[in-house]
Amino acid sequence: MSIDHPLRLVLGVIAIGLFAVLYGALQRRRTSHDLAYSNVAFFAEAARPRRWIPRALQALWIAALAAVVLGVSGAHLTMPVPVRDGNVFICIDTSGSMASTDVFPTRAQAAKTAARAFIRESPAGTKIGIISFAGAAGVVEPLSADRQSVIAALDEVPLPDGATAIGDALKLAAQQLPNTGHRVVILITDGVNNAGADPMEMAQWLGAHHVPVYTVGIGTPNGGLIPGTNEEATIDEEALRGYADASGGAYARAENAAQLRDALARLGHVTAFARKPVDASFGFAFAGALAMLVAFLAGFGLGRYP
Repeated sequence: MSIDHPLRLVLGVIAIGLFAVLYGALQRRRTSHDLAYSNVAFFAEAARPRRWIPRALQALWIAALAAVVLGVSGAHLTMPVPVRDGNVFICIDTSGSMASTDVFPTRAQAAKTAARAFIRESPAGTKIGIISFAGAAGVVEPLSADRQSVIAALDEVPLPDGATAIGDALKLAAQQLPNTGHRVVILITDGVNNAGADPMEMAQWLGAHHVPVYTVGIGTPNGGLIPGTNEEATIDEEALRGYADASGGAYARAENAAQLRDALARLGHVTAFARKPVDASFGFAFAGALAMLVAFLAGFGLGRYP
C-alpha cells in the first residue's frame, strides 16, 4: 500500500486514538451511572451476556474511521489488473534432449502443442513472439498480435539437435522486448544448460528490469536416452526454479503432455494480468462512511451510546 498524503494519515491516526480513549471513557461513565441507579446484582446478571456489544460498536467505529482516514490520505493498493497490451516471448528448447520420448510423442512436439494452446487462450491484443534455442538462439517469430501468424510460426521451430543455450535465449528475448510495458518470458526446456551466456545472470537482469521469467520444466525423472545417442535426457529443476525466482516468475514441472498444456494454460491467465497501484481512496472512504452508518443505526437500535 502507498499513501499520497502521509501527514493526513498521521493526523488521522492521532484522531482515531483520541476517539478510542474518549469512547472508552464515556462508556465507563455510562456504566457507572447505570450501576448507581440499578440493582447491582440484577444489572450484573442482565448485562453479562451483552458485554461484547459496546466493545463491538467501539471496534466498528474505529474501523470506520480508519477506512475514512485511508480514503482522505489517498491510499493506493497494488493489485493484479487486466492488461491488453502485454508482450510475451515463448522460448522453446530445441536441443537434442528435447527429442526424448519420455513425454509423448516427444518433449519437442509436446512443447509446441502446449504453446499453441497458450497462444489461442491469450488475451486479445497481447503480442507474442517465439524464440527457439539449441547451441544458439534465434527468433522464429517476432512479437505479433496476429495469433494465427504466431501459431503458424510454430511449424518453423527447428527439430531437436545440439546443445542447450538457455542464457542466449533469455538474452535474445531481452533484446527483442520493448523497454516498457507488461513483459513476460516463458521458458520451456529440460533446463540442462551447457552453452552460451550464463542464464542466471540473464534471469537476474530481466528481474531487475521487471520482466518475470516463467520456467516450465519438461521431462520425467528417469528421462531415458536421447534418440541416436548414449546420453541421458535429464531435467535440471533446481536451475529452472532458480531462474524463475531470480526474475520474479514461477516454476512448473510437466511430466506429460497434459500437464504441459495445463501449465501453459495457467500461464495464459497469469500473463493477462499485471500488478499495478490502484487508487483505493474512494473505496476506503465509501466503506468507512457505510460502516459509520451501520454503527450509528446499531447503536441507536440497541441504545448503546455512551
